[in-house]
Amino acid sequence: MTFLKSKYFLWLLLSLPALPMAVALIGGARGPAGQPVAEMLLHPTGEFAARFMIVAMAISPLRQLLPKSRTVFWMMRYRRSFGIAAFAYALAHTALYIVDMETAAAIFGEFLALGIWTGWLAMVVMLPLAATSNEWSVRRLGRGWYVLQRVVYAAAVATLLHWIFVHNDLGPALAHFIPLAALETFRIWKFAAAPNTGRTT
Repeated sequence: MTFLKSKYFLWLLLSLPALPMAVALIGGARGPAGQPVAEMLLHPTGEFAARFMIVAMAISPLRQLLPKSRTVFWMMRYRRSFGIAAFAYALAHTALYIVDMETAAAIFGEFLALGIWTGWLAMVVMLPLAATSNEWSVRRLGRGWYVLQRVVYAAAVATLLHWIFVHNDLGPALAHFIPLAALETFRIWKFAAAPNTGRTT
């Protein structure tokens, strides 16, 4: 039970989606339509990056919604791990994109497309968040660390736009992000209501 509650078990869970991807990459597998392995893995790595980002962002409002939940408390304890996992999958997604495009000319040729530059923006925003996801940075930056973490909302919006415009499909992206938007709306409402009820969030 101690192991099941530890960060090592969490990291095992967070790594599970990457295992079949790694096997496919090492084995040089091809997709159902015969596409190269790098192209085949672009979508799943991007999806899991978005999913873990959403989970990391949803933990705080879930903590307010379910203050007595042991599961949410456990997730809150290891929230940074979900953020780091999101960055790791985003990094893999970016690396696979570069490999799939093959040349710098091809990359720059489509950079200005809305579905592309928003993906790069999300990656750039996530870099300082991942780099400061450690106790030393928390102590060093003090209150500034919490201010820095708020830029994750910019990464979330960029990720949503990237997903929508790369695939030209609202459905899957909204299915992932609407629950987060609902939780964040609840969080804002609770914060706004706190002065009237005498409670803090």
